[in-house]
Amino acid sequence: MTSSEVTWSEWYTFDKENVSKVPKSPGIFRMHAAMKILLIDGNANMQAGLLEALNASCTSDASRFCYYQTDSYQLLKEKLINEYKEKHDGKLPKCME
Repeated sequence: MTSSEVTWSEWYTFDKENVSKVPKSPGIFRMHAAMKILLIDGNANMQAGLLEALNASCTSDASRFCYYQTDSYQLLKEKLINEYKEKHDGKLPKCME
């Protein structure tokens, strides 16, 4: 599965109110600021992972996020990171460096 095959949620404002509406199920999420991806991550509980990111210094600049529910979040995360690196000369998103 590649990012083009994933049916992502819409982009939501990255705040506690919207994060509290995210399912507490396994999945992957992305967040951006100024249209640049800051983080690609996954968690057995997406809501918990996003709440953690709300308090992290690097992702505090994030403006929006989207997510995708999947039990295979670890494998998909790896694929999405590899796709990102291919498109950005081997670089990782800012909050993953």
